[in-house]
Amino acid sequence: MKIVSAAEMREIDRATSECFGVPSITLMENAGSAVARFVLSDYPQAERVGIVCGKGNNGGDGFVVARKLVEAGRAVRVLLLCDPEELRGDAAATFHNMLQTLQPMKIAPLIVREPSGLDSSDAVEIFAADVIVDAILGTGFRPPVSPLYAAAIGKMNRASAPIVAVDIPSGADADARRSQTAAGSSDKARADAIVTFTAPRPAHVFTALTSGPTVIAPIGSPPEAIVSQLALNLSTPFDFAPLLAPRARDANKGRYGHVLVIGGSLGKAGAAAMAGFSALRAGAGLSTVAAPNSVLATIAAFHPEVMTEPLADTEQGTISLRALGSGLDSLLERKTLAIGPGISRNSETAEFVRAIVKRGGTSIVVDADALNAFEGSAGQLNGRGRILVITPHPGEMSRLTGLSIPEIQANRLEVARNFAREHELIVVLKGHHTLIAAPTAAPDGTVWVNPTGNPGMATGGTGDILTGMVAGLIAQHPQHALEATALAVYLHGLAGDLASESVGENSLVATDLVRFLPQAFAQTRNQKAEEIRLHA
Repeated sequence: MKIVSAAEMREIDRATSECFGVPSITLMENAGSAVARFVLSDYPQAERVGIVCGKGNNGGDGFVVARKLVEAGRAVRVLLLCDPEELRGDAAATFHNMLQTLQPMKIAPLIVREPSGLDSSDAVEIFAADVIVDAILGTGFRPPVSPLYAAAIGKMNRASAPIVAVDIPSGADADARRSQTAAGSSDKARADAIVTFTAPRPAHVFTALTSGPTVIAPIGSPPEAIVSQLALNLSTPFDFAPLLAPRARDANKGRYGHVLVIGGSLGKAGAAAMAGFSALRAGAGLSTVAAPNSVLATIAAFHPEVMTEPLADTEQGTISLRALGSGLDSLLERKTLAIGPGISRNSETAEFVRAIVKRGGTSIVVDADALNAFEGSAGQLNGRGRILVITPHPGEMSRLTGLSIPEIQANRLEVARNFAREHELIVVLKGHHTLIAAPTAAPDGTVWVNPTGNPGMATGGTGDILTGMVAGLIAQHPQHALEATALAVYLHGLAGDLASESVGENSLVATDLVRFLPQAFAQTRNQKAEEIRLHA
C-alpha cells in the first residue's frame, strides 16, 4: 500500500472524481460511513457521541458520521465551529442531509462562532459524551490553528472521553516523518484512534499520532488513481498475495530452494538451529546448518528436519579460517546463504565472515555478529550483481555507519535508504515499524514500512528467527527478493502479535514465533477485510 503526501491525497481525490467518475460527495459519504462503523464496532457501549466539526471537508465527513450514528440509534450531538452559511460544496450538502435526519428527532447542531461559546452548558454536554469524534481539521490543514479551533481542541484534550480522529488529529502535520508537537497540546488534538482513508500519509506511519489503532478505509478510489512519488510503502497482506499463492500439485522440495545457515558457536548453538528451522517453517524446501564441529551435535539435536555440516573450529569453539577449504564452495553452490546467527565476534571468525560474504553466492542474508564483522569496513558490504540483505538492529547499524544509536533512531528512514542505495543491498532496519529499504539507484529509493510486531519480541533469538525466514522466502522467490524480505518481516511481526495474544508480552520467547508462524501465514493469505488496521 502506497504512503502518500497530503498534496498527493488531494490529487487522488480529484482524479477519482474527474477521471474515474466517482462523485466527490460519494467519497465523503463513504468516509463518514467508515468512521461511524469504527465507532459502533470499537465503542459498542458508547451511547452518547459528541461530534466536533470544522467548516471544511473534514467537517463534512463529521456530518455523515452524525447521520449514520443517529440511524444506528446513538444519541448524537453535533458542535459546528462556524456559521452554517460558511459551509461550501460537499460539506454544505452533507450538513443539509444531516439536518433532515436530525430535525424529526428535534435535535439541532450547536453553532459556535467564538471561543466563549464553548463554555455553554450545551457545549459542556458535548465534551462530556462517551466518545468524541474530532472532525475539525484534516490533512489539508496548514498552520496556524484559529483561536476558535484551538479552544475546541483544548476542550477535547481535557475531556475524559476517548477521541476518534477523522482522517488525522486536528492540527497535526500529515506530511511529518518525525514526532514534533506532542499530541494533546493546545494546537494539536489527542487521539485514541484514527480512521483515515484510501492510503496513509507519512504522519500516520512515522509519528505517534494516536495511542490506539489507525484504520485505513477504502472509500472508492481505484488503485490506478493512487499515485505517489514518495517511494514509501506500507506492508499489507494484499501486497504479498502473489507470493502466497497455492503450490502446484506436482511440487517437490527442489522447487522451493535450499537455505544454508552458517553460524553457531560454543554457547550459541541455538541461534543457528532456530534460523535453520525457521527457514523451513517459512517454506524453504531444504535447510542445512553449517557450524563449528564442536557444537554440531547440539544443533542436530534441535530439529531432525534440519541437515548439518561440520566446519573447522577455533579453540574457542567458533568457526575457523580453516573452514575456507575447497569443500565450502560446493556447500555454498545453489543455496541461499544466511550467515551470522550465533557466529560470535571472534577475530578469526570475523575474517572468515568477510571472506564468505565476498565470495558467497547470488543470495545472501547477513545478520548479527556477521554484521559486526564489518565494523570499520562497511565498504566491503556490496550487493552489486546479486541479492544481499542485511538485518541490523540500531546497535549493529551504528557500528556499520559510525553514527550513534540516537542518530540512527532519529533518522531511521534516511539512514536505511542511504545505506541501501550506497551499498546496493536490501536493508532491514529492525525496530518499531521495521524498515525494508531497496537497493535502487533512485535518490529516494523504495522503502517498505512494517506495521506488525510488539514489544514482547524484544527478547533473545527473535532476530535469528527473522534471518531464517528472510532466507527461506528469498529461496522460494529469488526474482522477488524485496517483496519476499518484506513478507518475512510482516509474518515475523504477525507471528509475534499472535504469540503475544496467547502468552502475553512478558512471557513471549523466540520459539513462540515459529509456533505461531503457520497461523500468521494463514491469516495473511486469507485476509478478506478491505480495511487495514495499524497499531500504535
